[in-house]
Amino acid sequence: QVQLVESGGGLVQAGDSLRLSCAASGRTFSSYAMGWFRQAPGKEREFVAAITWSGVYADSVKGRFTISRDNAKNTVYLQMNSLKPEDTAVYYCAARRTLSVSATMSSYSYWGQGTQVTVSS
Repeated sequence: QVQLVESGGGLVQAGDSLRLSCAASGRTFSSYAMGWFRQAPGKEREFVAAITWSGVYADSVKGRFTISRDNAKNTVYLQMNSLKPEDTAVYYCAARRTLSVSATMSSYSYWGQGTQVTVSS
């Protein structure tokens, strides 16, 4: 069982940066692939980024967002630069017990409660 707690969301202006964190419980964090998803109002939840040893990204965030992990701290991060109003969403951290990345929500077994990111124009 893995529990995930996101933090770092907030209200920023377009062009600003934010770093989201996701702290995971458990002793086998390094055995999990980690992902970030987001859900904007009235839209379906969508893939943002995922990582095992290296990151993969949705086209909409490639070059602006960076996913990283610190296995010693059981934490995964999402550095978000050059934020746009269309990045406004609730951001969710997710974990899957396999060392392969996936952009498919249903392949993740564990989810955090989400953190709100609002980007004003």
